[in-house]
Amino acid sequence: MTPTLPFTMEPPTCIAEDGSWCAEVWRLTNNEWLAASAGWLVAKPLKILLILVVAFAIRLLARRLIDRLTAGNGAADAAGEGTGRRPALLRPLKERAPQALGSILSERRTQRARTIGSVLKSMVTFIVYGLAFILVLGELGLNLGPIIASAGIVGVALGFGAQNLVKDFLSGIFMMLEDQYGVGDVVDVGEASGTIEAVGLRVTTLRDINGTVWYVRNGEILRVGNSSQGFAVAVVDLPVGYSVDVDAVTDLLDRVATEVTGEEPFASDVIEPPEVLGVEKVTPESITVRMTVKVRPGRQWAVQRALRARAMGAIEEAGIQPPMGRLFPPSPA
Repeated sequence: MTPTLPFTMEPPTCIAEDGSWCAEVWRLTNNEWLAASAGWLVAKPLKILLILVVAFAIRLLARRLIDRLTAGNGAADAAGEGTGRRPALLRPLKERAPQALGSILSERRTQRARTIGSVLKSMVTFIVYGLAFILVLGELGLNLGPIIASAGIVGVALGFGAQNLVKDFLSGIFMMLEDQYGVGDVVDVGEASGTIEAVGLRVTTLRDINGTVWYVRNGEILRVGNSSQGFAVAVVDLPVGYSVDVDAVTDLLDRVATEVTGEEPFASDVIEPPEVLGVEKVTPESITVRMTVKVRPGRQWAVQRALRARAMGAIEEAGIQPPMGRLFPPSPA
């Protein structure tokens, strides 16, 4: 008499599916549990691994593409002129920096491209890995509805809590894209003014004339006065006596301005010939005569100092009457 087993070992029905993982595992192991669990033990881990590998490959290729778009030869020649090519990422964008800035322009392009590239890399990483995470959760059979809803609530809460940080970040992106200012520019941002040393996505760093470093949040910058874009104007106002011959003073200043701007090192800074505008202001004590010169950005102050010093010396030598305040010598102590 043949003994009867308490239960019968029947193979899983999935082994009838040709090419399935269940059938392959059953063929190799002849184990019912392993064959029935082949989807969880083999298929899903392989799919998850494939998703992660593809996500990593896409992220790597995207980052390399961004690196190529932001790469540029930032070298400068011995004369200080930038010889490097413009990064491909910046070619469609508007650039306000003058070409005459030379090596500073090269540094500005490099930092601008690096910052924009960093933002793009962060976005690519977030999007690619975020999609991969969602796909992995779907493979695990989790219900994504509550998770997405919870993530939305958390995102809203974080948005309210970090709205200033988001504001600074977005302002920094638009400043980079619009090229409002860059490294080497002389700017006035309201509370502080000076030379830009670094432009970040959250904070702009500048150093004023006293050497103080200012860290200004991008979201707090409401207006920017940039003295280093396109060209600058050197403005010189000289007071003379009330009774002087204005035409003679104008001719003298025109001759002095032509001499100064025609000599080095200022000749290479001048864009247009100097212009004596004439009388700017009349007071009971003096007459103010103004002259202007259009120069390279950032060079207006040096040209102003040279013009003012030479003009004052020429006025003294010509014996032109000084302002009334100088007619009275200081009283003895």
